Amino acid sequence: MKRKYILPLFLLFQILFLKVIAYFPNVVERFYSNRLYVYNSKFFRTLLGKIPFSVGDVFYTILILWILKCIWNSRKSWKTEWKNNILSVLGFVSIVYFAFHFLWALNYYRVPLFEKMNIKREYSEEDLYAFTDKLIAKTNEIQFEITKNKNLKVIITYSQDSIFKLSQNGYDNLKKEYSFFRYENPSRKKSLFSLPLTYMGFGGYLNPFTGEAQVNDKIPMVGFPMTINHEMAHQIGYASESECNFIGFLACVKNKDLYFQYSAYSNALRYCMSNIGMKNESKFIYFKSKINTGILENYKENELFWEEYDTIIDKGFHVFYDQFLKVNQQKDGIESYSKFVDLLVNYYGGEL
Repeated sequence: MKRKYILPLFLLFQILFLKVIAYFPNVVERFYSNRLYVYNSKFFRTLLGKIPFSVGDVFYTILILWILKCIWNSRKSWKTEWKNNILSVLGFVSIVYFAFHFLWALNYYRVPLFEKMNIKREYSEEDLYAFTDKLIAKTNEIQFEITKNKNLKVIITYSQDSIFKLSQNGYDNLKKEYSFFRYENPSRKKSLFSLPLTYMGFGGYLNPFTGEAQVNDKIPMVGFPMTINHEMAHQIGYASESECNFIGFLACVKNKDLYFQYSAYSNALRYCMSNIGMKNESKFIYFKSKINTGILENYKENELFWEEYDTIIDKGFHVFYDQFLKVNQQKDGIESYSKFVDLLVNYYGGEL
């Protein structure tokens, strides 16, 4: 067999392998998520965590420039060398695809968190209403404790670097209850691509090749603690967006800092209200009337921020990311973010 066919065939093998391994989540959980990935992630976070800038973003920049150079250099050879060029592209994709799954993405195939934590999957509308009612009371309480005025929005006065450091406290407290949420060797960075991320509609992302948690440093500060805790959940091996929302929530509410708690509760309340709004408009209006004006002002601030950057770029990337999630074991696509309400309601069982 000619060498130029090896990597393209290896890509096909990888795709078939993933189709099979999807039926064996316990194998992935035991041998990859709790063993190989632990060593992979610890190595990269230790190696890159102390570097003050995003190494992954620099890597992506170099990679993009290199790809553009290759496209430019090969532009004249496509008519005569199209077969070899296609094989070269498939070979490159094969290498990237392998690195992506070996370094992080096999976590998409691990045991779901609801099984790991014995959380039910179903709940009634009444369960959602009862939980939301308690969530409103808790969020109102924290908002008032911070501002001393129910009409004032919460303004986080910490620097973003301080929030990075304080985020460790929540995970340290959470691991006392659930050892599998242990977070060590921090590697949390402000993304060098924050402006492009804003136009794409993303608050942060995990670089699967370097293990760095990237946060968009332009987002409203109220959402910053919840965003970094979400990305840290990805770092410890959880790929599902709904699960990372849930873990990020737990880490924030376990943090003794009120700003972290407010970021989590207000975020969860927004998701619950969205779910209610899709089911029952009159209930949505009723619950909204119970929310402190200051909280609604924070929501308005967030909406105005994203509206300012709402373009066709944002819509295009959301379509792309929706399909990416569906390919990677998240059948609800981008809607899977809101599925963490299922985990919340069933985990707390009406109590908070």
